[in-house]
Parts: sequence; structure tokens; C-alpha cells
Amino acid sequence: MKTNIITYGCQMNEYDTHLVKSELVSLGAEFVDTWQEADFVLVNTCAVRGKPVEKVRSLLGELRKAKEKRPLLVGMMGCLAQLEEGQQMARKFEVDVLLGPGALTEISKAIESRHKFWDLSFREELTHHLPPAPQGALSAFVSIIRGCNHHCTYCIVPTTRGPEVSRHPDLILREIEQLKAAGVVEVTLLGQNVNSYGKDQPGFPSFAELLRRVGQMGLPRIKFTTSHPVNFTDDVIAAIAETPQVCRYIHLPVQSGSNRVLRRMGREYRREWYLDRIRAIREAMPDVVLSTDLIVGFPGETEEDFQETLSLYDEVGYDSAYMFIYSPRPGTPSYKHFQDLPREVKVERLQRLIEKQKDWSYRQNQRWVGQTVEVLVRGAAKDESYAEGHTPGNHPTLVPAAQAPRPGLYPVLVKQATPHMLFGEVVGAQELATLPLMMA
Repeated sequence: MKTNIITYGCQMNEYDTHLVKSELVSLGAEFVDTWQEADFVLVNTCAVRGKPVEKVRSLLGELRKAKEKRPLLVGMMGCLAQLEEGQQMARKFEVDVLLGPGALTEISKAIESRHKFWDLSFREELTHHLPPAPQGALSAFVSIIRGCNHHCTYCIVPTTRGPEVSRHPDLILREIEQLKAAGVVEVTLLGQNVNSYGKDQPGFPSFAELLRRVGQMGLPRIKFTTSHPVNFTDDVIAAIAETPQVCRYIHLPVQSGSNRVLRRMGREYRREWYLDRIRAIREAMPDVVLSTDLIVGFPGETEEDFQETLSLYDEVGYDSAYMFIYSPRPGTPSYKHFQDLPREVKVERLQRLIEKQKDWSYRQNQRWVGQTVEVLVRGAAKDESYAEGHTPGNHPTLVPAAQAPRPGLYPVLVKQATPHMLFGEVVGAQELATLPLMMA
């Protein structure tokens, strides 16, 4: 069966797509580049914001028209599939296979059944098989925990992915060993809240202990995402600081700098707690690279509240940030109980925040000019005279293509920096292990 998978959303969705793809390969599926060539089209959906939902709606409409002209099996998986909104879409657009995030391992049964198959149940354990390493990849994701036990008022994740379920550490370590054997040099540990790992399973290691174990496996780079400030405890900070293989890059979403807005968001911490965590991180790792998530225009956010977000950005001095206009999602408390702000207000505030981010990112990136950093080169950039990659601190980096003819780790002297990019030159042909590299 010719198969095409279309993926929207986060890194967890990318990992889930890889997991399902490996299941389908075992059934003999042949993967094609476009859905127009496929006999089976599987759409992996996101429900966090409205834009990807509209993209799915439009795509399902096209697929239903295609089904009227030829035999075509259509599947839908991911967060949107778990919601009533997604299930209404599935009925309207005649989706054949519907799998929630907790039922992805049922894809084989769904295909073999050859008729409509819906499964929206959550498994109590993450016991899926070990997916093969992505072919030729130097970077890979490894899922360590599913779901979230926090209840932020804007977030649909607890509904779509269920409560926290940690994956058995033996399975995690075996998957990482398999990736290492396949040539992967950078692994990112994934979860909606990675630093809650192990709390739901007596006898499992804590997240800090898991980081130390993974650090002993010989991989050059270990990353993780996403963290919740409440769970970013001192033992996690110590594990990062004391494990050289863990990149000194921390993504710690704050969402707002206003305590009043944080309360309305149900974020369980206040500005003072968050800044205390930042101070503790910087005391342990002065060279740390910090990024965050920020929501602009949350219902009830005043200009004074927004100014507190801007002042927090200045106090932390983030290297980068992911910034979003608040998107009301049906089924969340904020959608039910709060009145949305006018779009023009949200857009204007976002533009001001973007300018703040550009200023700080430029200043922070300038500190790497003149330093030699380790760059994981992935391949050719859009401008094929350059190769693109990233540092351990997640800085996108360009080097002359002739200096990095194939993917791999290269020592790079940073020559120039913009708010969003480092530019450099590969220095010599020495082995990376012999170079005193700055972990940018």
C-alpha cells in the first residue's frame, strides 16, 4: 500500500510519526512523497492553536474529494483526533482511521481491519516497540513521558494526551543505544513535561537520574524539551551542570511576566519563583543558553501586565523565544470562562515583543563571535553555497559548503552573528575531541 503521512505540530508529533511509520513499514507499506500518489493518507494533527486545526480541516476536505474519484483510505491521528472537534471533522470528511495519541500502536490493527477503525483510549503504560533509527540521521528524538498533570487554563494537552505516563527506563536506554549504533550523535528527550519523568511510577529513576544515566552512554549531545518551571528543581540543575554530554541549552517556558496573568493561566508559579530558577541555573552554568515560550494577549491581559512581560524579558535576557498570540481552544477553561482580547491589540503587542526578542538575541549571539563552537552540520542550506547546522545551544549556523562536504560535527570559528543566525568557518581538519570548544 502506497502511504503518505502528513505531520503538523510539535516534536512529539514528529516522534509519533516516526513510530507509526516504522509500524507501517513492518506491514509492507511503501512511502510516497505526496498524498496524491498514495492509497493511504495519514494526517498527524495538532490542536494547540487554531491555525494547524484549519490546515487539517482544509486538507481533509481535499482528501474527501479525492475519495469520490478513486479508492483512498484516510487516517487521522494526534491531538485533534482526541477532541470532539476533531471527531466531528472525521465524521464530516469521512475519515476511515482515527487514533488518539494514546492509541498509536493500534495502527496495525487499523490497517488490517480494512474498515472504519477508531480508537481514542489511553494506554496505562508506554510499551511500544523500539522504532528503528531514522535512516542517515545524526539527530533523533526519544519519547520518555506522555501527557501532563498540570492544568494550565489555555492548554488542551491534558485532554488530548492524558495524564503523565513515564516510559520504562530500560526501553529508553535501549532505544538510545540503538540510535548511537546507527550513528546518531544528538538525542533529544521528549515529553510534555520531561522533568516530571518517573514521578508516576514507583521505582523509576527521577528525571535528574535519567539524565545522568543517558550521559554515561557516550553520546556527544543530549537535549530535552519541554520543562515546567515548577518541576525544574535543584537536582535537575545539578544533573545538567555535572553531565558534560547534556547541552547547556535550557528551554524554560514562562508564558507571562505578570503574576496576575500567571494566576489566570493556572501556571502554579509566580514571577519570583521563575526568576529564582533562572538565577540557580546561571549560578550552576554561567554559559547557559536560555529560551522560552511567551503567550501574548491572554484574556484580561492589560498594558501593565504586558509591560511586566517585557521587563521580565530584560531581566532574564533570553537568547531566543517562541512567541505566540493567544489562540482560544474549545474545551479549555480560558475558552469557556474568559473573553478574548481584540486581535489588533494582540498583534500590536506581539510586534513589540518581537522587537525586544530581536534586540536581545542579537546581543546574546554577539558573545559567540570569535569563539570556536561545535556545529552539527545537517546538510546544504537553501543557499547551496552554505551548509546549515546548529550548535549545542541550538543556534542555527551557516558555514561554507565546501568546508563541510558531508553531515557531521565540525569545529567552527564564529565570524558574524545576526539575531537569528551565526556565520562561521570550519577551522582545520582536527578531530573535534582534541579541540577546546565553547559549548555555544
